[in-house]
Amino acid sequence: MIQAKFSLDKDQVQFLEQYADYGFKNKSALIRAALNQLRSEIEAQTLKQSADLYTEVYEEDEDLKSLTASALEDWPE
Repeated sequence: MIQAKFSLDKDQVQFLEQYADYGFKNKSALIRAALNQLRSEIEAQTLKQSADLYTEVYEEDEDLKSLTASALEDWPE
């Protein structure tokens, strides 16, 4: 595994020292899980922002609404 060096606040270090209390085998496992969770949350937030933007565009574009409605007419149920 690749190692990285970074700085932490005292309270973050104290939390990290409790890795076993949270079911992690070591500090690195806790950090990896935290980073994976953060990445997932950021990706979900980005996806939601994109969906919100598409919704806004759709709501303001009458031609797009008409096109969507006409495509749905031939869609099997």
